[in-house]
Amino acid sequence: MKAVTIRAFGSPDGLAVVDLPAPVAARGQVLIDIEAIGVGGVDAVIRRGTLGGYGFEPGLVPGSEVAGLVSGAGDGVDPAWLGRRVWAFTGLGGGYAEQAVAAVTDVVPLPADLSGADAVTLGSSGVVAHFGLARASLAPGESVLVRGAAGSIGIAAVELAARAGAAVVAVTTSSPARGDRLRALGATHVLDRSGAGAGPDSYDIVLDVIGGPDLPAFLDRLAPNGRMVVVGAVGGLPPADFGTALLRDFRKSLSFATFSTDTVPPAERDAVRIAQFEAAVRGELHTVIHEVLPLAAAASAHRKMDDGEVFGRIVLTP
Repeated sequence: MKAVTIRAFGSPDGLAVVDLPAPVAARGQVLIDIEAIGVGGVDAVIRRGTLGGYGFEPGLVPGSEVAGLVSGAGDGVDPAWLGRRVWAFTGLGGGYAEQAVAAVTDVVPLPADLSGADAVTLGSSGVVAHFGLARASLAPGESVLVRGAAGSIGIAAVELAARAGAAVVAVTTSSPARGDRLRALGATHVLDRSGAGAGPDSYDIVLDVIGGPDLPAFLDRLAPNGRMVVVGAVGGLPPADFGTALLRDFRKSLSFATFSTDTVPPAERDAVRIAQFEAAVRGELHTVIHEVLPLAAAASAHRKMDDGEVFGRIVLTP
């Protein structure tokens, strides 16, 4: 089968299309003939080599989110899965290919009216946004700042915060045109990447997809009893001393948390994911697809992400 591997960590030029043996579903796994592949921020972070300490090595097939048809099942898997269209999480690799395997516990069926491209745009991002806002204990009438709102997680967070009754949904993004698109999805205030612009001085919640060296400046934007939840780190790690901002403002009772869906029980993740897929079919949630590209153009997709061109999600198709 055709697949994309990370030949060398660093620039997108390190991605290469290769021929690999088709994977085989082990016990508890299904084999999926892939229809669509989501290109996520974590794929770029892994490809850059930022997470080298996690044991990634050259030859890795990146990609964690796919949609397609179940064509094989390992021991212990209900044969009823065979022939079903599904969304699947493949782990931290394996998705940039014509076929992939996934644990059956990381697979959910797709509504007939939802495309594979829509599924991989919403499948992970919507769940991260949902539980990230839940971790922040968002209540109606509160103010939310979504940092890094032009990606698929940020877009989902904007829509979900607006639907939950947030009085203010501010966003950081790179251009007025992107700001206009985010306003159409529920944003009330548009700020630049540094957080400058017409909007409140402080927020009850900051949902941060970026991390990186500028994170402390957004801790400073929290109102008394404010909560920051970091759901991504596409901008890298924050300064080692970023926590001093919390102690400096001790009397404001601020909170900082990271969030990964790995800490959510699978049944809860699946229930939210299925409900969001159904909401997308009804038009209540929107999937924003920047571009659909062939698998062989994976390097081009990563260049677009590195250059900050992407609004929403790029999808690859085998």
